[in-house]
Amino acid sequence: MPSDPLDGHLGEAALPERVPRVRDAEPEAIVQLPRWRAVLHASVIAAYSVAGLFLFVLALQLLKSGAGGLKPILKALDVHGPVNTLGFGWLGAYGVMSGSPVAAISLSLFSRGTITDIEAFAMINGSRLGASFIVLFVGFLQYIMHKRTADGLFIGAVALLVAFTLWLPVLPMGIFVLKVGWFDSIRLGTPPGITSIINVLYDPIVHRIDERLPALAMFGIGVAVLLLAFAVFDRALPNLEQPSLKAERIKEWLHHPLAMFALGLAITAVTMSVSLSVTLLIPLSLKGYVRRENIIPYVMGANISTWVDTLVAALLLDSPRAFTIVFTEMVTGGAVSLLVLLFAYKPYSRVILSLARQVTHTRRGFALFLGAILLVPLVLILL
Repeated sequence: MPSDPLDGHLGEAALPERVPRVRDAEPEAIVQLPRWRAVLHASVIAAYSVAGLFLFVLALQLLKSGAGGLKPILKALDVHGPVNTLGFGWLGAYGVMSGSPVAAISLSLFSRGTITDIEAFAMINGSRLGASFIVLFVGFLQYIMHKRTADGLFIGAVALLVAFTLWLPVLPMGIFVLKVGWFDSIRLGTPPGITSIINVLYDPIVHRIDERLPALAMFGIGVAVLLLAFAVFDRALPNLEQPSLKAERIKEWLHHPLAMFALGLAITAVTMSVSLSVTLLIPLSLKGYVRRENIIPYVMGANISTWVDTLVAALLLDSPRAFTIVFTEMVTGGAVSLLVLLFAYKPYSRVILSLARQVTHTRRGFALFLGAILLVPLVLILL
């Protein structure tokens, strides 16, 4: 019988150490689209973008208005304090397969006084820990379906290990910064012009739903609309999986950790989702476009620029302190990542890659890893 990929090491064929050189690539056929098709394509992209933005703002208003309905649930589960909300945000990111919606929800809860600023910070931090679970999930689907390879599992394990090791230390650091008030002067609310637009466009919709449904139902609708908004935004994004001749020409440049860090920053800023941008590593690795050691700085960069949409959410909620919370998360997380990247990258990458190989080496090891990452946030909620 053929051996299972999880019963052996991930060898050179899994994630190639050598990337094909530019001269080895076949030239592409340049296809010139008719002008009318190019205009139509741009119009469709613009429509998706506008629709996604409309749904995103609507979701935030629904979440803000319905956040009070979550109080009895949090009280029944006895979720209070940073440890509980850390686990709550962590599991929430698993549930929605993304960290950004959970971060937006935590800000909505804070803006209505359902949770404190420290609890909101911890919940947002938890969302970062669980955001990369989708990468492991996609890798698992790749493994059990037609592509019998553990590459996706390996990338998912790396993404999660990077999040755990870099963002868990951010929690006590950020709580300290918030308590001493280092960034208290950085408080931005919604600009008056935007507030007026929101009041005109969204208040009638929110008030009508509020009159007919309880707060908890409104909150649930807000979550659904938020997920729909991110799905619509995804339709407006370019297809980043398809390699091009231009991509071939920058491969050598991407071998440098700082370059991959910048690429992770840039792609996540465009996609507004670390889950999507890191998941793109799976097809790119299968085609030999990335080296295994280059995964780590990419994930580092992705986990920082993913806060852009959360900063926007804080502005739209018209809660200046919410902006301070996200800014603190972004600065402390970015500082930890840059310190590791600039001064301890080689030993750090060796440890992370070694751990990832161990947890994807056998089925038993992977099952233990999966059980641990599901059990730990649940325990944090119950503490």
